Amino acid sequence: MCSYCGCESISIVGRFMREHVEIINASGALRHAAATGDSEQVHDCVVTLRGLLGPHAAAEEAGLFAVLAEDAEFTDHVRALCGEHRSLHDLLDQVDGGSHGLVPDLERMLRLHIDREENGLFPAAAIAFAGPEWERVVALTPAEEPGVVEPWPGPRRCEAASD
Repeated sequence: MCSYCGCESISIVGRFMREHVEIINASGALRHAAATGDSEQVHDCVVTLRGLLGPHAAAEEAGLFAVLAEDAEFTDHVRALCGEHRSLHDLLDQVDGGSHGLVPDLERMLRLHIDREENGLFPAAAIAFAGPEWERVVALTPAEEPGVVEPWPGPRRCEAASD
């Protein structure tokens, strides 16, 4: 987690960073379940991780990513992060389908993705955005609903960024 620039004090960024902690914790539980070889436990952990990652990715893409992608300087980076969201969901599907040996790859990809956001995109947005941009991000971002598990709607916002 980034702690050097203060971007976590921006409410929406702080929310995303808190969600990252929950997602990393859930990935650790998945790693432990995969180590036991218990497919039912792995499935339960995948469901939990999906339930955290899906709404999180959808919220990032709907708000922060959508507004950042309007700036040509950020479009390619946002597109790459959206692609990583898709890849993470694909890996989760494979793990749930029995490819438990992919859990270390999933966890590594997840940690690298979070690092790119927390030590790259979030601080860049904190510098690039003024009040009106943050107001738009907040208005476009779905409200945080703890305990609500929704499926990830897919890369709709990301595809719009690539047009």
